[in-house]
Parts: sequence; structure tokens; C-alpha cells
Amino acid sequence: MTVTLPPPYPPVEPPAPRVELPDARRANREGIVALSRTMSPGLVLQAYRKGIFPWPIMQGVVPWASPDPRAVYRLGPPRWPRHVRRARGLGYTVTFDRSFREVLTACGEARSEGTWITPDVLATYSELHALGWAHSAEVWSEGELVGGLYGLAVGSLFAGESMFHARTGASKVAFAAVVERLLEREFTVFDVQVMSPHLATLGCVEVPRSEYLRLVEAAVDQPRKFSD
Repeated sequence: MTVTLPPPYPPVEPPAPRVELPDARRANREGIVALSRTMSPGLVLQAYRKGIFPWPIMQGVVPWASPDPRAVYRLGPPRWPRHVRRARGLGYTVTFDRSFREVLTACGEARSEGTWITPDVLATYSELHALGWAHSAEVWSEGELVGGLYGLAVGSLFAGESMFHARTGASKVAFAAVVERLLEREFTVFDVQVMSPHLATLGCVEVPRSEYLRLVEAAVDQPRKFSD
């Protein structure tokens, strides 16, 4: 296990990118706003502040996406379904920002269809963590990392990027722990990007892109501290 140092607060602004991403409303039918060959911490932050996220699903090309609709978890007193309550009763331990890189790596390794966590993604998000923007939730069983989730906190927006589990229910435990931390720290938006059957079972919903962009515009200028 590699234990990382707590990220700084307030976060450190990276060098500004040399390019400006288009308005998210100019996305094509697939939700793609722009393409690039690389990414950088500054470009990733610019994207999230505009309601856009990197979707590196092509070899050697990074699509920047703002799909319509957008999937979110509406932050409010959670009413967890039975399968989440059952997972939370399995005796797992949750930490935050203790093993960010391990969570990031495991999120890629857990996908049978192949990983989108390229060396570029690994380097960029690791740097964003060191600067205080990217965060992780880790789920442990007897000292072993068995699940987790990582994402970016920009203002009062938390953008969940990915999660994984190596034991039953561990990703559900990570998700629930993140929701409760966001509520505790008064975040206003929990973005989960694109709906999936699994996210739907956790209570996530779809909203029109226009509504999501209004939420983001208000959230990114409201500083919140995710990590201790």
C-alpha cells in the first residue's frame, strides 16, 4: 500500500492551458465538444468549469464531452436502497485521500473491456491530486484495498470519475461514503457523467444538459474542502 500525503487546501491552480475549449452547448449529437491528443491539469480544470469532461476512449485521442442528458446524484438526505444498506453492514472501513494512485490504477484494471486510464490520464490526475483538486475514497477489508472511487472537487461541484470493487458491495460503500461527505461539507453538485444501470440503482438521475450547466456555473465559484 502506498499512502499519499493529504492534498493541499486551498488547491493550487496549475498553469493555464494554451487552448480554450468551446462552449459545452456546441457539442455534437454524441456529446463531443472537442478533440485533443493530450490532456493537462489546466485543461481538465477548464473543462470541468465549463461542464465538460475528458472521455479518453480512443487510442491517441482525447474526446472532451458534455452529453445531453447528464447524470447526477441529487444531494439531499439519502434514502439508500436495501442493497446499499446491506453492503454498508459488511464491516468495511472507509478512508479518504489515503491511496489515490492505487484507486486510480484499480479503476482501470477492473474493466474487462479495457482501460481508459492511459498513462496520460494517470499522470494528469495524479498531478491534480498533488495540487489538491482530485480526491479518492478507499474501502478496506483487513488492510486490503477492496474498493474505491475517485473524482475532482471544483468549488462545490464534485465530479465522480470512476469506481471499482474487488469485494461484494465495496463500490457501493465508497459511493455512499462520498455522498455523505459531500453533504457534510455542503457541496451542491455530484456529477456522475453518464447514466448506467448500476448508477441508477444508487439513486442517480438524468437532467438536461442546460440544467446541469446552470448548476455548474453556480457551483464552481463556491469553495468547499473535500479532504481533511
